Amino acid sequence: MQTRDVSFIHKYFLAEKQESLLFLIIGITAILLSVVFFIMIKTNLSFYKGAAIPLLLVGLIQVTVGYTVWARSDKQRLDVAYKMGMEPIGFAKSEELPRMQTVNKNFIIYRYTEIVLAMAGIALVFFFRKEPNKAFWFGLGVTLAIQSVIMLGADYFAEKRALHYTQQLQSLLK
Repeated sequence: MQTRDVSFIHKYFLAEKQESLLFLIIGITAILLSVVFFIMIKTNLSFYKGAAIPLLLVGLIQVTVGYTVWARSDKQRLDVAYKMGMEPIGFAKSEELPRMQTVNKNFIIYRYTEIVLAMAGIALVFFFRKEPNKAFWFGLGVTLAIQSVIMLGADYFAEKRALHYTQQLQSLLK
């Protein structure tokens, strides 16, 4: 009987957990910064009120996704490793590969959504950068662009990791 190296499963889920912790920290920071902008900043109030909205909304997404992935990673890693050890080809073919194909398709949706949001933020910055009476929209654009690019960057690495993991799963079927 040929044994297969499935250590890639542990590496994948551990990397997911590490990145999700970073995502969680970024989200918490964004939420705290939005609270500071809403409550404590007294100068250029419109800019900071506008900046606080994407910080809060995207920060909530970052915290939710970061915590969810962080909390489930260990159990998922152990479950997948166990099932892969019991029936590597059957499990990979019937469960893990279809799950990862869905994950990979979702990354495409996330990517385009984040690009559209980043472009919207950049457009707001461009259109309202020289209009002091539109500081709210300028602030909203700045943080929307920044948060979208952060999400895009994090998802870039997560997608590359997921694609590599999917390829490793597919190699088990050969």
